[in-house]
Amino acid sequence: MSLTDEAISRIRALIQTGALPPGARLPPEHQLAAQLGVSRNPLREAVKALVVARVLDVRRGDGTYVTSLEPRLLLEGLGLAVELLRDDTLLEIVEVRRLLEPAATGLAASRISDDQLAEIREHLEAMRAASDDIEELNRFDAAFHRTVVAATGNETLSTLLDGISGRTLRMRVWRGTVETNSSDRTVAEHEAIYNALAARNSTLAQAAALMHINTTETWLRAVLGTVGTTSEEE
Repeated sequence: MSLTDEAISRIRALIQTGALPPGARLPPEHQLAAQLGVSRNPLREAVKALVVARVLDVRRGDGTYVTSLEPRLLLEGLGLAVELLRDDTLLEIVEVRRLLEPAATGLAASRISDDQLAEIREHLEAMRAASDDIEELNRFDAAFHRTVVAATGNETLSTLLDGISGRTLRMRVWRGTVETNSSDRTVAEHEAIYNALAARNSTLAQAAALMHINTTETWLRAVLGTVGTTSEEE
């Protein structure tokens, strides 16, 4: 472990133990270096790294503070990382979505409010109206899924799924440009999800979401020439 990594580990330990809770201001550099038992140069590099990771926030003229440490803040870099993945890992992203989103949709069915359900209905109607405009259709598609997952009340889950949506969104646009009648199928699959949510039926909602994602995965496997089956078929 480098001296910088050691400094990062020790600062994280202070945060994890509550010695430096969210919103706390770090001690002056010389004091913190002495407290951690490291020199100032590794400490500065550690602080820079934790700032990039959104764990710390440098406020010029004021000091360095621990951020709120909320999931959306700490995990916001996930989307950028996913965007940088190569095409040969695209199927892995869909597999991750298949693992997470049906479960999230089932959970949403048990927690969704009337207002959230109405918002999802609006996105569905917008998708239907935009069936001839693939880019608009996919924009409302993404909004539909974000609202569904937000209904779980689980910010970590919402952030993780948001992080992989950009890549899959572009994939759905691609699908719409090369397949006939794909927009009709997409709207029908989303309507099935909505109906299950409206019924507050978690099992049906999870199944409808899984069928929707499996459609995308099956298409992608065919496009990429991937040999294999989904975990449900194995």
